[in-house]
Amino acid sequence: MTVTLTVRTASWRAHIARLASSVDGLVPVVKGNGYGFGRIALARLASEFCDTVAVGTIHELDGLPDDLDTVVLTPTLAAPASTRPILTVGSQAHIDALAGWRGRVLVKLESSMHRYGGAVDLVGTAKRRGLDVVGVSLHPPLAGSPSDHAGEIVQHLGEVDPDLTVWISHLDPSTYSSLPVTHTYRLRLGTSLWHGDKAYLHLSADVLDVRGIGAGGRAGYHQSVVDGDGHLVMIGAGSANGITALPDGRSPFHFERDRLALHEAPHMHTSMVFVPDGATVPAVGERVDVQRPLTMTTVDAFEWI
Repeated sequence: MTVTLTVRTASWRAHIARLASSVDGLVPVVKGNGYGFGRIALARLASEFCDTVAVGTIHELDGLPDDLDTVVLTPTLAAPASTRPILTVGSQAHIDALAGWRGRVLVKLESSMHRYGGAVDLVGTAKRRGLDVVGVSLHPPLAGSPSDHAGEIVQHLGEVDPDLTVWISHLDPSTYSSLPVTHTYRLRLGTSLWHGDKAYLHLSADVLDVRGIGAGGRAGYHQSVVDGDGHLVMIGAGSANGITALPDGRSPFHFERDRLALHEAPHMHTSMVFVPDGATVPAVGERVDVQRPLTMTTVDAFEWI
């Protein structure tokens, strides 16, 4: 094993069950790398308590359970062969790209994100082009409070036909439940559903080699100089796993609560760190803690405890 995700299984599953039971109309999001768990694995789990999941693009549809409806959150400029997935359109160009395709769509309304979306009259445009509009989608930003997000959503409701389901993101369950009863809603949840309390999840990587080096010695791809006596520690995690330095340049690795200094940037399947004499050196076969977002990490092995 190299990069391992350890999961406190009972606590993790209990959190998911609690959240799922508290949200009427829940749509679990399994996009990207499946929040570190893999899209297919999360979709199979989601099928135990929901009828629909959301993925990021049409390229993330393969392998999902057949008994689930799937919503594609990002607009596409190339219609898929199948009309099973529910696609998202947010502009005239997105509607034009689906010419001849006769499946279901959500019409994305423009929020203060200004990323995708248009005015509510896109609903009529999509229908006239033969698309089956099953709802509208609203995606407020992360910035602001839950009440800010709810307020932005409510501002749009007066323009939306009550027969159309309103699909939304970035609301907590309590704020979601307070939305006006004039419409039917579906709430997309990803991070809060799958990650929940981070105490349930632990990311680590194996130490694959340790070797001594003296002050002034050179090592690594770029032959960087070591400032003092110590040890180079090779960790089985690198850019191939999505492991990089933190945004501020610090190392993402810790051992016994001490941050391990990078000797050079993580590369492919190995990261090289330097441990000076006098500090605790991890041994080959021990694990070091990894501080990286699971949404950006490719996990090699899972440990369910």
